[in-house]
Amino acid sequence: MPYPETTDAFAVTDIKKWSEFTRKELPLKPFEDDDVDVAIDACGVCASDVHTITGGWGEDIPLPLCVGHEVIGKAIKVGKNVKNIKVGDRVGVGAQIGADLTCGNCKADQENYCPNQIDTYGAKYPDGTITQGGYSSHMRAHQYFTFKIPDGLDTNLAAPMLCAGLTTYSPLKRLGTGPGKKVAVLGLGGLGHFGVLWSNALGAETYVLSHSASKKDDALKLGAKEFILTNEENWAEKWKFSFDIILNCADATHKFKLADYFSTLKVNGTFHNVGFPDKPIPELMVQDFAPTGCFFGASHIGNRPEMEEMLELAAKQNIKSWVDTIDISEKGCKEAVERVYNNDNVRFRFTLTGFDKVFGKRA
Repeated sequence: MPYPETTDAFAVTDIKKWSEFTRKELPLKPFEDDDVDVAIDACGVCASDVHTITGGWGEDIPLPLCVGHEVIGKAIKVGKNVKNIKVGDRVGVGAQIGADLTCGNCKADQENYCPNQIDTYGAKYPDGTITQGGYSSHMRAHQYFTFKIPDGLDTNLAAPMLCAGLTTYSPLKRLGTGPGKKVAVLGLGGLGHFGVLWSNALGAETYVLSHSASKKDDALKLGAKEFILTNEENWAEKWKFSFDIILNCADATHKFKLADYFSTLKVNGTFHNVGFPDKPIPELMVQDFAPTGCFFGASHIGNRPEMEEMLELAAKQNIKSWVDTIDISEKGCKEAVERVYNNDNVRFRFTLTGFDKVFGKRA
């Protein structure tokens, strides 16, 4: 049956053929009083989608699977408990679609660390239904994980903010990014370009670390004060004890000589990871941290207050993500994920669009 029982989705059915998408109806969970149904208009293409469907983060994924967790569309049905969203509102859903909302973490606005949190795709609801993502006609989401999109934001540009944007904004805020701080963004890609945008918007002095000289012009256009090429011999010597924060947005951390990066941190500075590689990081000695007394950490997306604050900041400061659009279809999904996988001229995010052409006007 079609919606409201199912979503019309472009799904992967075999991780050995991970870029081949098949259009099929996939079940939605039963509608409940806190739910919002979204007719999708745009969905960002995240590196997480690619890591998932290739099996890079583990081959035990439920198939068929529709990925996509940077969703913007129109609310077309709301449950009786829904307070802040009405039918017709433009809304977004990010990488998390559920949590118990009763545990200590949830009550402390740490629902993104809830032990019972539910990912937007590839997770299981209590009734056994598998969550399906945004390369599809519809999404059914709990109101707590559904966000009104400010009027000043363009749908196609805002979609990638729902995951990549929040994933970089949250740690920068929690680590105290602001005036007087020096932040180095490591890796200028889909995550990294958001890191530069947010760091500047929050008032920090922002730098870009990259092994690719071709990224220099983009880094400076985005607002970086300086571009630092890390494949030059002894590159770190000039920058010892310089940065309060290194935000690592690369997914090639297993190739890095991390002690060099640690040396560029101020005393008690933080090397924080938001790019997750498929392979383990290199062996580290405790002694590698001692010369700067630095900290090494990672984070998982962000919470609801951070999402709302980030979207308002983007609207207020007219912050625009760098996005190319691709019409959704079997061919379009294939092109998008293969180009992300191969890093094929991606500057810096893709958003799937043209949903009405494929799925029709949905009400």
